[in-house]
Amino acid sequence: MSTIAHWLSGLAPGEVRLNEPLAPWCSIRAGGSADALVRPQSVETLLAALKLAKDTGTPLSILGLGANTIVGDLGVRGLTLKLPNSTFKEDVTLDDEGGVLVLSAGASIARLVTLMKQHGLVGAEFLAGVPGTIGGAVTMNAGTKNGECMSRVVSLELATADGLGWVAPPQYRYRHTELPAGVVVTRAKFRLPRGDVAASQAAMDADLGYRKRTQPLSQPSFGSVFTNPPGHHAGALLEKVELKGHTIGGAQISTLHANWIVNLGGASVRDVTQLMVLAQQRVREATGVELVPEVKRLGEFAL
Repeated sequence: MSTIAHWLSGLAPGEVRLNEPLAPWCSIRAGGSADALVRPQSVETLLAALKLAKDTGTPLSILGLGANTIVGDLGVRGLTLKLPNSTFKEDVTLDDEGGVLVLSAGASIARLVTLMKQHGLVGAEFLAGVPGTIGGAVTMNAGTKNGECMSRVVSLELATADGLGWVAPPQYRYRHTELPAGVVVTRAKFRLPRGDVAASQAAMDADLGYRKRTQPLSQPSFGSVFTNPPGHHAGALLEKVELKGHTIGGAQISTLHANWIVNLGGASVRDVTQLMVLAQQRVREATGVELVPEVKRLGEFAL
């Protein structure tokens, strides 16, 4: 038995699933299978997985809520880590000016908003309704036109094959955080001020109401597919080249928002990726602008 197989056989029930289909774990509901999906129930299991992958040269991938991820139709080799929320401790510390919220990377972004409201804090309204996990939000510096995740982060806990440690926030930019290769975000500390809670809630209600009217929130999707090019909006560019509503197989460029691709039912990875390639080609040919995917590719693709 190989070293990896022997280690996997020693995990607790529920910590590993072999040849696990990942489509149900991704918001677009399409994708191949993971050789081994590992959900570490302890810090020790996580660190052991990181060390084993490093020592044996085994590919290692991270999957959050799969809200901004497309998994290759040929699957994901090696170990795919998915951190349960319960693996790392949540904490709240309050003072006269505000508070520090410590959340697990496996927690949903919605949990941050919930804690903010519970403790009379403000400042993360722009994350209300954004899908995904804290780990994913940190890694891609998630946000909206009203703000970005890393602007509220004061410290990150990172795991490597050598252990755990807190570090100052790294450099970040639009939809990207400069994290070292091979690290796993395990927790994040957010500093939020006290403020007008009623105004905060009103702003979130207004934003969510607008999103419900203009985005296909009830359909399987990634959220935004492409980042907004400097000086442009990706959705407007896709409308300009008349791709709104365009369908390939079971995938469609949404009729509500052209920068969203939705799964109409039974969409394949090929359907989705062909739509993405078509969108890039049409916009490039018509405007000279290159659309850059916001969606993370994970695993191996047939095309």
